[in-house]
Amino acid sequence: MAAGAQFVDRVVLHVVAGNGGNGCASVHREKFKPLGGPDGANGGRGGDVVLEVDSNAASLLEYHRRPHRKASNGRPGQGGHRTGANGEDVVLPVPDGTVVKDSRGEELADLVGEGTRFVVAQGGAGGLGNAALATAKRKAPGFALLGEPGDETDVVLELKSVADVALVGFPSAGKSSLIAALSAAKPKIADYPFTTLIPNLGVVGAGETTFTVADVPGLIEGASEGKGLGLEFLRHIERSSTLAHVLDCATPEPGRDPISDFEVIERELQAYDRVLGDRPLSDRPRIVVLNKIDVPDARDLADLVRPEFESRGLRVFEVSAATHEGLRELSFAMADMVTRYRASLPTPEPTRLVIRPKELGGADFEVKSLGDNTYLITGEKPIRWLRQTDFANEEAVGYLADRLARLGVEEALAKAGAAEGATVMIGTRDESVVFDWEPELDGEVAPGPRGTDRRLDGYR
Repeated sequence: MAAGAQFVDRVVLHVVAGNGGNGCASVHREKFKPLGGPDGANGGRGGDVVLEVDSNAASLLEYHRRPHRKASNGRPGQGGHRTGANGEDVVLPVPDGTVVKDSRGEELADLVGEGTRFVVAQGGAGGLGNAALATAKRKAPGFALLGEPGDETDVVLELKSVADVALVGFPSAGKSSLIAALSAAKPKIADYPFTTLIPNLGVVGAGETTFTVADVPGLIEGASEGKGLGLEFLRHIERSSTLAHVLDCATPEPGRDPISDFEVIERELQAYDRVLGDRPLSDRPRIVVLNKIDVPDARDLADLVRPEFESRGLRVFEVSAATHEGLRELSFAMADMVTRYRASLPTPEPTRLVIRPKELGGADFEVKSLGDNTYLITGEKPIRWLRQTDFANEEAVGYLADRLARLGVEEALAKAGAAEGATVMIGTRDESVVFDWEPELDGEVAPGPRGTDRRLDGYR
């Protein structure tokens, strides 16, 4: 949703993390030491794409204009044990209250609080150089591992305003004037419906309490079903602890009065509860603000309807945003409700970044028979190892065979009934690398000359 090309509160962001740099295959050489041992270093990791809450970010407009963001790749390793440089992270500032969802609509993170970070796309690991791959049997590997690709994904960013008190009501009920009178905010004010096209936030001080008030664009009947500005703005009141019904006591529209307006808005808020689930709007404390009492007829109407609201257990305040009458009492009442809500909250823990690496242990692969002596191997480790393998280097392919054998793939294929010459696919049915299976003896087989493997004679 955009308004005047100044405010955007929902975008689809395409992010690509950096690829890891390739490892280096190098042998140390100097005078009188033609084969001084492997000295190829590891490649650098790819850069991450990180979302970070920044108080200077007011909307998601920047990502509406430029929805594609990419981090830099890691540099390849070099000889002489010179590790490749890591790719630079891309840190994207987002407003406080940004919710991150995947393409299926599942919530990934709720970013609240200055400095809160979320790695939305993780950079690929750098490939190992041949110095790191050397073993007692393979003292000078003629290959290195390739860097892994970084994450690539689409995420949805939605902004939900972070405010203590939300002003709700029909268009032109005077919410913008009220927030301007209560705070230093300067929202657009005019005498026509839907003047407010973006949520406005104002900071209000009452005694020792400071709190924020959100001026949410006007709602109409059917807003919970998307009518008017509807769902585009209902989410901006989800975080508010207190709701203030701003009711126009001087509306010129026939068939409208403060009580009917209140009931219409209440029905829309209750209908929206189906979306919220855990913390419905109908459970929030609310107050009633009868606005525009500077108009003589409006004051009379306010006095008439006040007993009806009080009979429903609601606190009622008669105010005028134009003359500031009643605003002091209103601000202190809001402050009292906010203070009581804050006191009920558990002590917040310091913001911290929790990194959860992908699981690599446990059942690392699965062998499925596809019939006709054909087998499909799936799993995190085998697929990851395929990405690291340079198939133009026979020794690297032999090293992959050694890793798969140590993982138990050979044994699993035999148990599944695979015969010599079986077609083995590693990956998925649609995208895989295909091998002709030739059972090998247990244990690592010493390779042939550098860059080759005697088991793969004729492999091409």
